[in-house]
Amino acid sequence: MLIVLADQLGRSIGDMYKGAFLPGFALTGLYILYVFAMAMFKPKSAPAIPPEARTFVEPNGGHGIPSLLVLMAVSVGVSVAGVEFLLDDGAHVDELIVTSILIWGAAAFVMAGLNKILRLGLLSQIAERVTFVMIPPLALIFLVLGTIFIGVATPTEGGAMGAVGALVMALIKRRLNLKLLRQAMDTTTTLTCFVVFILIGSSVFSLTFRGVNGDLWVEHLLTGLPGGQMGFLVVVSLLTFCLAFFLDFFELAFIIVPLIGPVADKMGIDLIWLGVLLAVNMQTSFMHPPFGFALFYLRSVAPKEDYQDRVTGQTIAKVTTGQIYWGSIPFIAIQIVMVILVLLYPGMVTHYKADRPEVNIENISIDPGNFGGYGAGANGQSTGTSDQDYNNMFK
Repeated sequence: MLIVLADQLGRSIGDMYKGAFLPGFALTGLYILYVFAMAMFKPKSAPAIPPEARTFVEPNGGHGIPSLLVLMAVSVGVSVAGVEFLLDDGAHVDELIVTSILIWGAAAFVMAGLNKILRLGLLSQIAERVTFVMIPPLALIFLVLGTIFIGVATPTEGGAMGAVGALVMALIKRRLNLKLLRQAMDTTTTLTCFVVFILIGSSVFSLTFRGVNGDLWVEHLLTGLPGGQMGFLVVVSLLTFCLAFFLDFFELAFIIVPLIGPVADKMGIDLIWLGVLLAVNMQTSFMHPPFGFALFYLRSVAPKEDYQDRVTGQTIAKVTTGQIYWGSIPFIAIQIVMVILVLLYPGMVTHYKADRPEVNIENISIDPGNFGGYGAGANGQSTGTSDQDYNNMFK
């Protein structure tokens, strides 16, 4: 979504990622806070799995948690030392976070791998299991997003690295076969064709809309709204939220953004801020009916009939579509709260340019009398400044 928005707004994808960094973590934190509060104050809404399914006992009778904590602590120490060695003091916050997570995961994986290969017996089974299950997906995420964050790869190259990483992981797990590869290629081709046809349709719509001066009508309509920049952003946010009930983010990005982007630019609105605001708003399109993709994903994996639990033998009730729809409402409300926060506190996004030098255009002045042979002096005569003097002036 961020890549598409950056392309439509004509801004740097790296800046868009940096601008979305804090809002993304804040949105995740609000999700966690809500789930934690529901589990604490309304435990029936988040029942724990049976003790038989969540308890792991080591051969020696222990749980292996201390060993896991020691491994994590040692990995954190290695990560801190590695960051101090590899990065300068003026490194960006996002670069520090990505690099530290990379070193931390690599250190934990290497130590767990050596312990298993050499049969040292220093780590518990749960420590090894957690490491080998958690680190590979994190490595795949790093190949796609981490390489973009630290500037090693472009978004296109990051996607290619993620595809190669997924193939390597499937090959290591001995799950890569012709059937799986063909399925992945068919799905990729289908999605790509969908996106291309959406792009073609939106381009035809935009061309026709501009042909009847619709863009000028929209510009005059939006610039005439009361409240200036804030009024414009509020109306755009409400419009995006309502349209997200019927359109996914691809259609919104290709149809709506080209119309409001130039208007926002003329009004002096930071387009990275606008892009992140739209991205957070478009997140709601994944969750609210009738076309919330996340709801359909949950419907495909949730049990449609009552079933018997394999561990406890108890009968578990089915999950209805209505329950999924009602369950999404609190998360939609959280996303709306996040939209309001980004709208009220633009510094959450505009921190991406905090380290850039600011130039006050009003303080820039040019004295025509200093251009010598290329102008006249005070009495209309040439000052006689040579070309060499002219060049030295601009050095």
